[in-house]
Amino acid sequence: MAATSTLSSAVRLSSVCLRSLCITAPRVTTTTTTLIPTQTLQQRNINTSLPLCIPDKTEGESNTHFRLRTHHDHPLEHEQAQQVIREEQDIGSRFKNSDHKAASKTKTDEEDYVLMHPVYSQEELDSVSITHRDPKGISDWFAYTAVRGLRFGFDTLTGYGRVPFTEELWLQRFCFLETVAGVPGMTAAMLRHLRSLRRMQRDYGWIHTLLEEAENERMHLLTFLKMKEPTMMFRAGVIVTQGVFSNMFFLAYLVSPRFCHRFVGYLEEEAVTTYTKAIKDLDDGKLPKWSNMDAPEIAISYWKLSNDAKMRDLLLAVRADEANHRHVNHALSSIKGDARNPFV
Repeated sequence: MAATSTLSSAVRLSSVCLRSLCITAPRVTTTTTTLIPTQTLQQRNINTSLPLCIPDKTEGESNTHFRLRTHHDHPLEHEQAQQVIREEQDIGSRFKNSDHKAASKTKTDEEDYVLMHPVYSQEELDSVSITHRDPKGISDWFAYTAVRGLRFGFDTLTGYGRVPFTEELWLQRFCFLETVAGVPGMTAAMLRHLRSLRRMQRDYGWIHTLLEEAENERMHLLTFLKMKEPTMMFRAGVIVTQGVFSNMFFLAYLVSPRFCHRFVGYLEEEAVTTYTKAIKDLDDGKLPKWSNMDAPEIAISYWKLSNDAKMRDLLLAVRADEANHRHVNHALSSIKGDARNPFV
C-alpha cells in the first residue's frame, strides 16, 4: 500500500509540472506579417476593406518558403513598378472619359481599332497607274471573264459611261462596290483559319494579310458613308448582293483558292480604273462640289493625311489601296496555297 501511494503521488506531481511548463514556456510558432500600404492597394484598384497580408518567415523554424519583407524592398515601390501603375492609371482614365460614340472619336481612338495598313507618300500616290495582267490558262480566263461580265452588268444598271456622273452618283457607286470588295478577304481568311485548325498546321501568314485587306475595304466604305446617307432601297440591294456573292465566293474558294485570288486581282484592276476615272473627272472640273471639299476626319486619321487634306487626297489614297490589293491577290494566286506569304 505504501508503494502504491508513493507511485500515485509521483504521477500527480509529474502532471502538475507538465501543466506548468506548458503555461510558462514561450511560444515558438508566432507568425509576423507585413501589411501592404493602403495607398498602394488603392493605386492597384484593390478593395482595401479586405484584410490582405503577406506571411513572412516563421520565427524559430528553418522554412524559407516565405522571405522576410521590409519596407524598402517592397516590389511595388521600385521605379519600374511605379511606371506600370502610372500606365494603368492612364489607361483607366482613357476608358472612363471615352463615350464610345463614333461621332466623337478622336484621331488616337481611330488608330486603336485598326490593323496595320499601308501609309503612302505623295510620290507613291501619284505613281499609281492602270495595269492589267494577261490571263494564262483556263482558270485565269474564267476569272477575267467573270469580272468583266459583272462589271458590264453593273455599269448597265447604274448608267456608268452613258450618263454624266455627279458627286452623288460617284458616292453611290463607291459605297456599293466597297460592300462587295470587303467580302473576299474575310471569307478567304475564315476558310484558311478553319483549314489550319482542321489540319493542325500553320497558315504561314495568309490569314493576317487577308484580314488586313477585308478591314481596309471596310474602312473605304465607312469613309464614304461620312458623305452619304444610304436609302432603304440601297440597303436592300446591298443585303441581296452580299448574300449571293458571299455564298458564291465561299463555295468557289473551297474548290479553287487560286481562281478566287485571281478573280479578286482582276476585280481590283477594275477598281483602280474606276477611281482613276473619278480623279480625272475631279481634275477636269466635272465635280465642282469636291474641288475644295475637306476629307473626312476618319480618312485623315486612317491614312495619316495632312490636316488640310481634300477629297482628291482621299481618292488617291483609296486608289493606292486598290492597287496594293491588285498586286497582292495576283501574287497569292501565282504561288502554292501552302507557301509562305511573301507580304509578311
